[in-house]
Amino acid sequence: MKLILSSCDFLNPNSRQTIIENLDKELNECKVLFIPNQKATYEKIHSEKYYNRLKEDGFFKKENIYIFDESESEKFRDLDIDIIYISGGNTFATLDKIRKANFENYIIEYIKKGVIYIGGSCGAYIVTKNIEHLLKLDDNYIGITNFNVLGLFDGVIIPHYEAKEYTPELREEIYNKLLEEAKYSVYKLTNDESLIVTEDGIVRK
Repeated sequence: MKLILSSCDFLNPNSRQTIIENLDKELNECKVLFIPNQKATYEKIHSEKYYNRLKEDGFFKKENIYIFDESESEKFRDLDIDIIYISGGNTFATLDKIRKANFENYIIEYIKKGVIYIGGSCGAYIVTKNIEHLLKLDDNYIGITNFNVLGLFDGVIIPHYEAKEYTPELREEIYNKLLEEAKYSVYKLTNDESLIVTEDGIVRK
């Protein structure tokens, strides 16, 4: 198992470099399943939008890119891929799409089989233990009441820590409260940092 978790994934030069350094092959040779956030529509998924987005990240071969469509989730259950990638967005709504497609266990199975997971912000949250603390940071307009998530990362994360544009005082308040409650291990991530999670432990980059 390998999880590469960050605040900004490919949008930050440091986290981008960490991703590249922790892949098993060249980025352009990797086969990737990209799961878009809550803003994805059928039209966007079946246009060039996400292919172009991933090309900017460095995935230049279109034949190596799979864009997840929750309306046809069965097509994505047994792919020959190297990476699962979920970037930023509304965590509650993105999780809701994955749940409605009954795809949570397939993500877990892929990762346990050796597929590398890249998660940025929302994507990082989804593989942790719990996201209830996000109620103060994200709009739960979906009305999710089950805040337990995939649980592949033994703890909870607060990305964008200390970033001026991301309510730093509130994030520090949430961090301190989580420490006091002591339900989970708590990890804060600045926009420049990443966590590399394997069976051997957690490394901060």
